[in-house]
Amino acid sequence: MPGPLPIALDRSAKTPLAEQIRKAIAAAIDNGVLVPGARLPSWLDLAAQLGVARGTVRAAYDRLSDAQHIVSSKANGTTVARRPRKAAKPDTPVAPGSVVEMFQDLSGQGHFRMGVPAQDTLPAKLLARIRARAVRAELSAVTRYTDPRGELELRREIAAHLAIARGLECSPAQIVITSGFSGGLGLALRGLGLEGRRVWMEDPGFPLTRKGLELARLELAPIPVDADGIDVAYGLKHASDAALAVVTPGQQAPLGPPLSPKRRAQLLDWAAQSGAWIIEDDYLGELQLDGRAAPALASLDRAGRVIHVGSFSKTISPTLRLGFLVAPEPLAAQFADVATCLAPAPGPAVQLSTAEFMRDGHYIRHLRRTKQTYCDSRDALTAALRPWSNDVQVAGLAVLLPLPDKAADVEITRRALAHRLAPAPLSPWYLSPKRAQPGLLLGIATVPDRGIAGACKHLFEAIRAQDTPASRSVRKPAAR
Repeated sequence: MPGPLPIALDRSAKTPLAEQIRKAIAAAIDNGVLVPGARLPSWLDLAAQLGVARGTVRAAYDRLSDAQHIVSSKANGTTVARRPRKAAKPDTPVAPGSVVEMFQDLSGQGHFRMGVPAQDTLPAKLLARIRARAVRAELSAVTRYTDPRGELELRREIAAHLAIARGLECSPAQIVITSGFSGGLGLALRGLGLEGRRVWMEDPGFPLTRKGLELARLELAPIPVDADGIDVAYGLKHASDAALAVVTPGQQAPLGPPLSPKRRAQLLDWAAQSGAWIIEDDYLGELQLDGRAAPALASLDRAGRVIHVGSFSKTISPTLRLGFLVAPEPLAAQFADVATCLAPAPGPAVQLSTAEFMRDGHYIRHLRRTKQTYCDSRDALTAALRPWSNDVQVAGLAVLLPLPDKAADVEITRRALAHRLAPAPLSPWYLSPKRAQPGLLLGIATVPDRGIAGACKHLFEAIRAQDTPASRSVRKPAAR
């Protein structure tokens, strides 16, 4: 049943109230706001909502029924009739190059899609049962405002998990539950209040993070990345006055290398000596496929300058919209105030079900199985790509296929969509045009179970379709 109907009554107008109600509902049906089969409020409920006599609404419903706009039955109540109607108005198109368009590009479907976990590794039935119990508990509990920092049960489980998996010791009081990484980034930027200051941004780096920093009115200082992670020496030389650095030290996004121990020490020393802050985006920290994951940067922080941000989007599902922020102790109360007023935690059901999933050991087992699956997918993908290219690089949970300088990687990815392939172009991740390199990022989590060789064939057909050095550099695989 829809929520309150958009009916505005003008009691000073000459048009009777019943006719105003009829016209408003008929217009909503004709415009596609109310779709065929949608259930309408009873005339008793709608009369109470609008503050009119019950007979007034009943008269409007009778006229709508006579015009075959609605039908009534004892079993289904009053519903919108299935009849020809005007086409629904399309959703407002997004502006080209907007952050919404970037997000839609990241959230689509297709093989090799980055940024989403594999669906077949998640114990979906188990998690659904846990979620159902949590929803029932939420609906039967005493109505109240919940802790805006998040449910204590989940904050306790996250603190315990971080101590074991990321080497980060913190108390539940330092943790704020957020709506994914973007919620944590927004909370941190609001809490720090650094508008107008300079910020180190990895180049290449996550486009949505870059846009978020711009929206927070920070001046971006692009810092190059190499095999050791962000080049701290470059940042000290060209932007030593920065007040913030946003980094992905566990596995650099999108190139994949972890931040080396030497550069971790340099980065922490710079923050401590200059009074700058560091936001650690730990988006893949616990999904290091080879060996034990490097400890969180925040675990090495002795000056209290690192704000650790994590999420469950890559480990469970982005549909949860669930993440967390670990604040240095001096900032915990300030960040709690920001959460209370501007960014409260998501609803308790999703939090409590995640807490139970972690507490009973399901989460850590799920991570172990997922890592093994991703290792197998990575090996299968790299093997399938090698007949086509010698330059195949593993980049975290993606495989990077570099392209020659003149290659139009954005156009290649658009052509690949025709084959239900969704690699990400590398060039949009760069802030500095002088450093931008074309390439394709192929997500490991969404490698097809069968037909991987055919998928790679279609991918390279999309590359060859363009008469550029990229197409001429692609060789045909040897006959078998």
